[in-house]
Amino acid sequence: MDAGTWSSSRKITLRKASQENLDRFIPNRSAMDFSYAHCILTERKKEEENPVPMSVESHAYKMRLAEALNMNQSRILAFKNRPPTPKNFLSPPPPQPQRKRYIPRTSENKLDAPGILDDFYLNLLDWGSSNVLSIALGNTVYLWDASDRSTSELVTIDDDDGPVTSVCWAPGGRHLAIGLNNSHVQVWDSATCRLLRTLRGVHQSRVGSLAWNKDILTTGSTDGKIVDNDIRVGSHIVGTYTGHHQLCNLKWSVSGKQLASAGHDNLVRVWDRSMASSNSPTRWLHRLDEHRAAVKALAWCPFQANLLASGGGGDDQGIKFWNTDTGACLNTVSTGSQVCALLWSKKERELLSSHQNKLILWKYPSMLRLAELTGHRKGCFT
Repeated sequence: MDAGTWSSSRKITLRKASQENLDRFIPNRSAMDFSYAHCILTERKKEEENPVPMSVESHAYKMRLAEALNMNQSRILAFKNRPPTPKNFLSPPPPQPQRKRYIPRTSENKLDAPGILDDFYLNLLDWGSSNVLSIALGNTVYLWDASDRSTSELVTIDDDDGPVTSVCWAPGGRHLAIGLNNSHVQVWDSATCRLLRTLRGVHQSRVGSLAWNKDILTTGSTDGKIVDNDIRVGSHIVGTYTGHHQLCNLKWSVSGKQLASAGHDNLVRVWDRSMASSNSPTRWLHRLDEHRAAVKALAWCPFQANLLASGGGGDDQGIKFWNTDTGACLNTVSTGSQVCALLWSKKERELLSSHQNKLILWKYPSMLRLAELTGHRKGCFT
């Protein structure tokens, strides 16, 4: 190796060693604080030339101040660089893994329901705010109290008037509305098992849909009419809506300002309560016509006021989500089965759908299937 080559190789080696701080005997100037070094040297010299007596408290204060200002180091020379300071010194702790929620796959209770009508267009179950389930079995309405698991009979309708075609609890959980096959509607006090009122002359055929909005009971029939009834007054009809050929279901929004109706004509309509007494032939806010079969399943979202979910029958098998402010369809999900009913969770962002022989729990808005609950042999109600 000639002198020039050796010299170049020597320079490269020294440069690399300097960059990597490999030599532990040569101080690294870039890693030293010269101002701090000068301060330490001059302060020590002053203390040696002019010693000043210091109390224990003053000495402790001086040591604590030096520690806070990082002035308690004894070394002046530094032989390697300090590790780099983290970019985000106050970075949040790493997120804890979310606890996976347990979803039971078996039923907590099993109730016998002999004589329940196998009819897609009826609404024969309703769970009230007082934790009591109402069940219509033929001409009889039963009440099952979930708190003590007791069952009682509320009423048995005469054969000429029955069977019972719909049930719906009032918001307080005490009064129950019952729709009948003979077009009448009864309102019962469940605490005293007393008939409070019978609404006659409202419809011309069976009443399969009921929905409460405070003291207003909205009824829907196979005659296509939707009627608002104020049960507190004698002339109880206070508003009407027309637009369906045959009603399948009714649901008031959480605010009570909008009414959703679903029909055998494959339509979902959204109505404004303030327009119930209008004489306009088209009083609905939106006519939603994207389902390909009869629509019975309706559910208003409890955490988003303008979000409505609807489910179609056997030739549709889909769940659709609607913005009721604009009438736009936000999403469509195929379920592979007739959608009988829909129910939003009040604690999680989840939606439960019932089908011919199973329940499906969905995560919203991703619509991932969280669980499928089986056990029924035929139609499901929620």
